[in-house]
Amino acid sequence: MSSTSAVTITCTSRKVTPPPPPFHPSPKFNPSRTNNTNHLTLTTNQTQPKSLSSNNHHDVIGSFNRMLNSRFTPSIYSLNKLLGNIVKMGEYQTVLSLFQNMQIQGVEVDVYTISIAINCCCHLNRVDLGFALLGTIFKHGYLPSVATFNTLIKGLFAQRKFSEAQNLFIKLVSKKLIEPDVFTYGTMINGLCKSGRTKTAIELLRSMGKRNFEAGRIVHSYTAIIDSLCKDRMVGDAMNIFIEMTGKGISPDVVAYNSLIQGLCNSGQWKQAITLLKEMMEQNIIPDSCTFNILVDALCKEGMVREAEDVLEVMIQRGEVPNIITYNALMGGYCLRGQMEEAGKVYDSMVNRGLEADIFSYNILINGYCKKKRIDDAMRLFKEVPRKGLKYDIVTYNTMINGLFANGHCAAAGELFLEMLAGGYSPDVYTCCILLNGLCNNQQISEALSMFQAMKKSKLCDNIAYYNILIDGNSKDGKFEIARELFNEVFSKGLQPTTRTYTVMINSLCQEGLFDEAKELLMRMEECGCIPDAVTYNVVVQGFLKSSQSYEALLLMEEMVGRGFSPDSYTISMLVDILRTSGQDPTLLDMIENFVSKYK
Repeated sequence: MSSTSAVTITCTSRKVTPPPPPFHPSPKFNPSRTNNTNHLTLTTNQTQPKSLSSNNHHDVIGSFNRMLNSRFTPSIYSLNKLLGNIVKMGEYQTVLSLFQNMQIQGVEVDVYTISIAINCCCHLNRVDLGFALLGTIFKHGYLPSVATFNTLIKGLFAQRKFSEAQNLFIKLVSKKLIEPDVFTYGTMINGLCKSGRTKTAIELLRSMGKRNFEAGRIVHSYTAIIDSLCKDRMVGDAMNIFIEMTGKGISPDVVAYNSLIQGLCNSGQWKQAITLLKEMMEQNIIPDSCTFNILVDALCKEGMVREAEDVLEVMIQRGEVPNIITYNALMGGYCLRGQMEEAGKVYDSMVNRGLEADIFSYNILINGYCKKKRIDDAMRLFKEVPRKGLKYDIVTYNTMINGLFANGHCAAAGELFLEMLAGGYSPDVYTCCILLNGLCNNQQISEALSMFQAMKKSKLCDNIAYYNILIDGNSKDGKFEIARELFNEVFSKGLQPTTRTYTVMINSLCQEGLFDEAKELLMRMEECGCIPDAVTYNVVVQGFLKSSQSYEALLLMEEMVGRGFSPDSYTISMLVDILRTSGQDPTLLDMIENFVSKYK
């Protein structure tokens, strides 16, 4: 099939006596017996996925065409069965072409055939054409099966038409057009969860529970809700649903456990995740590679690589084969700890097991070497990527450019950026931040400003992160007026300042000795919806302490502590220095001593 094609679907029908169940219980349609015609044209640019070999694909279509062109009229049952096989191959456009040919040759199609065509339209993201085909069924006084409506609801969700899907379901149920089955509810719950409407999905689950569906048939609906809640970081609510599920005698599957384990790990509760893994195995639910990968990744991100290695050992003992995801997580864990030799050993072990490194593997190792300032090793791996038949991605370039800047190789970083552009890669937000930050950190402020002007012309400047970097960079370079201009430009551009935006500007004001303006900006940021954080308070407190305004600094520190923030080590060291200075006000010294004693 060509990747781009147009299919005209002509759907005509007549009433005949419905054939017996179970396969095609609906009346037939014969385009040769009526002048009542609807024309639908479908154009798609999608390339069809193939789940079978090319030979099988042509064999099935060949069988279909031979049946269609034979001297004897083939049964609609046989044709529908072949169409169903072609659907399983993912050849949706082909099915619609064959559907059209059936009608051209006067084959009597039935409602099941039409439903297959509707399913193909939905898979091609043309649910509108699916509804048009549905209309031809209603037009002749027939009622489609619940499966057809399930397909349309799923198609609406796939095209992100969430409200339309929900409204269709409500209409079908309220007008009793269908009796929703377990698949209807499952499709609705899955779609609602993916659209962020988990609360509505839970309400539907409660309604589903009143219909006495078999426990084993609704496990997927519970799993979808648990997964959605975990992704929303509502692990407690997910656990409640899990407990409700088991309390009703519904056995969770491995997907439900994986979702909960992932949710617990994402919220830093890896100990509870391991407990859940043990419970899972006690219930004879066999963990899969995904289960172990979740735990390995979580432990590695916590820096607990040895524990992750233990999980890997259990994984192998239980017959699960570690994959590239497992090894990448382990390499990432060792790189996080700066143990590059160990990361290299993991890489070697992976290769020895017959696994080929992917671009993520290289990105992890390159980043690790850059952070250890082993820039030559990082560059060696960077150059190895194409020799291994792999393609760089934007992360590879960002990581290497950032590493070059961090190690003072500004010229090389600039050359690599130009190479990236020549290779057809478009810079993303992270690329721009790396370039601006790298130039500022290497005291090349003018070059950073010039690049920012070029970014403006390319419409890449509408991001508050760029302003934060430049305000901070110009401030540290003693260019206060430019920093102030950039800060004011944030508002004139209609950008939303962040807590960091205010913090770097407050720091700049303090460095200039403009303490009243710094305090005023501290108050104004809250009025604008930005809450000061620990960094903000420490910055302004340190500014006041440096200018010997100790009483004002202590008042701000009391406010900071009242909000649950703590002074950092540098702030404490400044207070200790005041205590060691002779000639200070005794009352002030008592206040400072009481304050410092709480944080020693």
